[in-house]
Amino acid sequence: MTRDPDNHAPSPDRPVAPYAQLVFSGGGLRCFWHGGFMAAASDAFRFKPERVTGSSGGALSAAAWIAGVEQALYDRFSQELAHQDDNLALDDMDGEHGRSPHQRIYDAILRDVLTDAVCADIADGPAFQISVSTPGASAVPTARALAGGTIYQLEQLVSPTPRPRLSAVTGMEQRLIDARQAARDGSLRDLVRMAATVPPAFRPDTWDGEAIYDGGMVDKAPLPVPDKGATLILLTKRFHRLPDDDDGRCTYVQPEKDILPGAKLDFTDPDLLKTAWDQGRSDGQLWRNKISRN
Repeated sequence: MTRDPDNHAPSPDRPVAPYAQLVFSGGGLRCFWHGGFMAAASDAFRFKPERVTGSSGGALSAAAWIAGVEQALYDRFSQELAHQDDNLALDDMDGEHGRSPHQRIYDAILRDVLTDAVCADIADGPAFQISVSTPGASAVPTARALAGGTIYQLEQLVSPTPRPRLSAVTGMEQRLIDARQAARDGSLRDLVRMAATVPPAFRPDTWDGEAIYDGGMVDKAPLPVPDKGATLILLTKRFHRLPDDDDGRCTYVQPEKDILPGAKLDFTDPDLLKTAWDQGRSDGQLWRNKISRN
């Protein structure tokens, strides 16, 4: 069930949205924009995509949307952030769960929200792929990931794009992992956490023998494989230049204004979640009204 502050249920007679594919981009806490957008859009349309993808924090957005637990995710995240005073703690500098509180907090939230029942719903849902990045069989994976992340950040400063190109120069590669199979295997929580592994704050884990890092370094809005049909791509950041829309097949939606500038990884303020959600809901209302008129 999508979070709805007005406490009303959408009409069951809504038309089905004309999208075979749904893409959730990354963006840290900005990803709560996804929840607000989909709440508003779902007031007018039923979304029944055949394929869903998610990158970085968008992997969690996608999982929560598929299972209908956006409210539980919002509440649990808010609860955790309300008790967090710092984004950096000495006890976390070389701890089991990474080098900042973020990985420990994220892992705890995933354990509580992506329950066995939720994972079962995801396993029975539409095709779902999570995008991650990897340096492959590198002998120094963290060093290569740091180099890729640095180049990625520079590219985003100079020429922001949902499709980063330059991190590939360092050898970073994309992997699209079957999240439904991970849900069946009991490893979805780990996969979602790995998809948001930002070096050096998060300690990387391995998947199929490869070190795994944040998928946004290679593609912030990954298209699924196979890639067929009309596609709605939900970005959490404004871009001056968007990728080619493949003759109108791909619809890119981005916020009307910048969300949480400089604060997307601030885990000390639960009000940031509301800011992102409310902006998403406002943007979703504008979008659904525009689509409904066409």
